[in-house]
Amino acid sequence: MVALISEFAPKPSVVHKSLRTTFTGVEHPLSTSSLQIHQFRGIKYAEIPARFRQSKIFTTYPPVTDATAHGPICPQLRPDTFEVDLLGELEGNLPAHTLKQSEFECLNLNITRPSGHDRHSRIPVMVWFHGGWTRGSGSSWLYDPGSLVRRSADNGQPVMVITFNYRIGLLGTAAGPKLQEDNELAGDKGVGNYGLRDQQTLLRWIHQHIADFGGDPLNVTLFGETTGASDILCHLYSTANQTKHLFHRAIIQSPAVEHNVPDVRVAGAHLSRTMASLHVSSIEELRRLDVKRLITSQPSPRVTDDGFFLGNGWKDFMLGAEDTHCSERHFPTSQHHALPLQPIIIGDCTYESSLWSFPVSYWTAEGIVRRIRAICQSLHKANALLRAYDISPYTPEDELSERVLDLINDARFACPIDCVAAGIKNVQGGKGVYRYVFDQESPAKGMPHHAVDLVYLFDNIPRAEPATLASPSRSTTPDLIFGGSDDEGDDFSSPFDYDDSQWVTPVVDDWTYNRVRDTMQDRWIAFANGHQPWHSDKAFVFGPEGETGERSWSIFEGRRRTSLWRSALLPLGLSLMQKLGEELSNGPVVGTKASF
Repeated sequence: MVALISEFAPKPSVVHKSLRTTFTGVEHPLSTSSLQIHQFRGIKYAEIPARFRQSKIFTTYPPVTDATAHGPICPQLRPDTFEVDLLGELEGNLPAHTLKQSEFECLNLNITRPSGHDRHSRIPVMVWFHGGWTRGSGSSWLYDPGSLVRRSADNGQPVMVITFNYRIGLLGTAAGPKLQEDNELAGDKGVGNYGLRDQQTLLRWIHQHIADFGGDPLNVTLFGETTGASDILCHLYSTANQTKHLFHRAIIQSPAVEHNVPDVRVAGAHLSRTMASLHVSSIEELRRLDVKRLITSQPSPRVTDDGFFLGNGWKDFMLGAEDTHCSERHFPTSQHHALPLQPIIIGDCTYESSLWSFPVSYWTAEGIVRRIRAICQSLHKANALLRAYDISPYTPEDELSERVLDLINDARFACPIDCVAAGIKNVQGGKGVYRYVFDQESPAKGMPHHAVDLVYLFDNIPRAEPATLASPSRSTTPDLIFGGSDDEGDDFSSPFDYDDSQWVTPVVDDWTYNRVRDTMQDRWIAFANGHQPWHSDKAFVFGPEGETGERSWSIFEGRRRTSLWRSALLPLGLSLMQKLGEELSNGPVVGTKASF
């Protein structure tokens, strides 16, 4: 029987010498008498001098700092429904978690670690970058890392995990020439990228102050999903990373790759349209505007090439020669550009485009054909694309959305991710890039979808009692054996329902769920501890039906529509491909069955 920690036990504390304070935290609910997990919440890491100004590292604390409650998050619309909107309705009641919002007090972090560690322990640090773009926070119950930290301690490879908040939406992205001039007068270098610069400030705080919590500032792994993952890519290509590595490896989950990065002038055009919609004409008025009005406006592009944040050669590295397949593209080498050399894990889920199912449902067959031809600006390329994805003016209505979502999935995620991985692998001499595909079904929906990997990685979603075979107890030994067969059936066997009327819908029972969860957590933890997660000349698969293991590239190509990328998408070029994916995702005129 598991012995739980008494509610009357003394609160965990850390005497921090360099910050001259004692942080008091809480025992995590997953703590037991044999393994305590400590959590320090809401620690301020930076301050914001003014709206649309770069944050400054924060180091002044009272003698005793209360770190028992989550701090405020960046202002946003409907924060309490973010998890439901992201994952859909799941079985069981989702936890209630109301967080305060504050524009100027939202830069705070949360530390979760196993007990028994001090500044001499130097355990690996993992830093989670939440996604959401205009919504979400690092303090969400969805990203609580208690299960991941507990697993690491059980495995004898302890890690601490940091989640944090940063500026999002327009508050984190606004940029333009007038704003740049205004900020330069205040001594700021560069403009825009406020959320990215908040993240950079966090990494400096960790480098300087994490040791007293027991963390190793020289062993930091970043990991994140979607826009959080794309932010990590920006840090890989940043000027700061060319100068000094504040992190040492990265796990990039389903990044929303940005190829059309605007300069300050183009970003300024976006900001001018936003200001016009808000009925303000000056930067001073924009700064004084009620934050509730700002968060309803269209944000500026997520990253701006301001000549300061992104490093030399980032554009050549990202785009390369666009007229060839990703694996054949020509990239600059590290001899010509001081580009990142940190090892990475990178991959995606089967059905990322599920995010846009609603707006896509409004397209008609005639409308989507016309729009694709208009975007491609070439009848030959447009027709090749339409043939590849089996879309025509005569596509049945009940089949159209699925085919358009397949196209969007490849244009916005699968193909760009493949290109990013190929580029980084080229710079690193063919080493240090580990590919995976996450094809495991959702425990509730029965099919893979965007962000379903987070359900398994963080293990925080309530699940109904399984209706199938009982599962074996959770393994505490990492499965890190390399050299397995490429045969799909060699390293998994899964009980599932063979009822003739239901067998095509896999059952995610406890055995299946635990296998995928444990394998994913083990691989991420091993990587953070400096181990090879799997062979870099193989791809790792998670699912379907509980399958896990290394697979050959031929299996990888079978899991993703790589032949279509080569024949239909890549000839468009990466920039036009991104534009295609974004415009189709938006649907036609919202709320109408428009033909264009």
